Amino acid sequence: MADTSQGLWASVKEALQGSHQDYTEGSLRRSIFLLSVPMVLETVLESVFAVVDVFVVGRLGADAVATVGLTEALITIIYAVAMGLSIGATAMVARRIGEKDKEQAARTAVQAIGLGLLLGLPISIAGALFARPLLELMGGSPWVLEHGVGYTQVMLASMVSVVLLFLINAIFRGAGDAAISMRVLWLANLLNIILAPCLVFGWGPFPELGVLGAGVATTLGRSAGVLFQLFWLVRGSGHLRLRWEHLRLEPRTMLTMLRLSGLGMLQAFVGMSSWVVLVRIVSTFGSAATAGYTIAMRIIIFALLPSWGLGNAAATLVGQSLGAKKPERGEQAVWTAARYNVVFLGSIGLLFILVAKPLIGAFTQDAEAAAYGVECLRIVSAGFLFYAFGMVLEQAFNGAGDTLTPTLINLGCFWVLELPLAWVLANTLQMGPTGAFLSITVSYCILAVVSVWLFRQGKWKLRVV
Repeated sequence: MADTSQGLWASVKEALQGSHQDYTEGSLRRSIFLLSVPMVLETVLESVFAVVDVFVVGRLGADAVATVGLTEALITIIYAVAMGLSIGATAMVARRIGEKDKEQAARTAVQAIGLGLLLGLPISIAGALFARPLLELMGGSPWVLEHGVGYTQVMLASMVSVVLLFLINAIFRGAGDAAISMRVLWLANLLNIILAPCLVFGWGPFPELGVLGAGVATTLGRSAGVLFQLFWLVRGSGHLRLRWEHLRLEPRTMLTMLRLSGLGMLQAFVGMSSWVVLVRIVSTFGSAATAGYTIAMRIIIFALLPSWGLGNAAATLVGQSLGAKKPERGEQAVWTAARYNVVFLGSIGLLFILVAKPLIGAFTQDAEAAAYGVECLRIVSAGFLFYAFGMVLEQAFNGAGDTLTPTLINLGCFWVLELPLAWVLANTLQMGPTGAFLSITVSYCILAVVSVWLFRQGKWKLRVV
């Protein structure tokens, strides 16, 4: 993707260090490369927090792991809020940067952070106060209710840092400073990886806090990440810099962002909730089916993470191109990113189909669970070529500020099609878990076709943000 004159390694180095390139000019291939490399690494790192917690806490027993799992389920809705705000922030900041109006871009960033605080602080306070009843509502065991409440309180109380972490990284991405977003998560994850075992097991001078220690480590890591973000916003070595005169609220800008973000929150919630319902449908066929499905989907989601990076790069380029009054450049950027994604995901999908058995076998020795996992992995991977287009195009709509279109697509493809289809295939037609697996592939293929058709209509070029 990078220009040969620059050299691959020189371009990689520039991407990781942070490029000062004007993404509304010059080679599109180079722009996509410089944005997507740090964005891909950022999306991969976002999944590390929960993995580290489960890995460390796993040594404390099943109840400790259940505490982490139940808490993660509780904060799914907060993730939807954070992701929705991020969509609005990226779209508006990218548009201002494309217009070469860095002053308004900085003021827009302040409004986004203000919204994050207004929404995040009440969630944190309520979460800390109602951690125990929430765990009871989720069906927590007596051990969880006695020993795990502290972990849940700390995690829910820190939700304001989660919202800000997502939100400010979205601001950096919209400005074209993807490398800073990546470094923020490097710092946050490194602290979590170091502190989690120390605080859980009481290594060295640290107290032995058990499962609570994992929550403290995660919170400290995320909070440090937010402080690092604020430092870079004030330092301003990238495309965006905040100064004292920017620190005032603009209700009109906040309302516009809230309108975009509200649909973004619904969009994220639709996607997340559909996975929860699918797990419920599969779980009716026994623990082996649930285990196989869970293993296969963990592998699939991790493989899809780089595609989110490409989608984020497309979103930034679309927003900046529209701001620069160059919609054709934004459209070309999207199709270029989609083609790269087809090559990547197509190759991964073929690999998964060919090596599904040994890959699933590395995660479980249960023959029945492995069989379900192999079947799920192969069926879902068969649709990767379609996912490649769908993932990039949905992010492109968001980058243009057209959050309504992908929200309606998600509602139609997931709630109206995927979930009823999964139930009918699995139960009415008696296909069992296979029917649920097929519903995923069918819905994502239709999502891609609908997204391509609507994107070609070009109405997204007329969005004003």
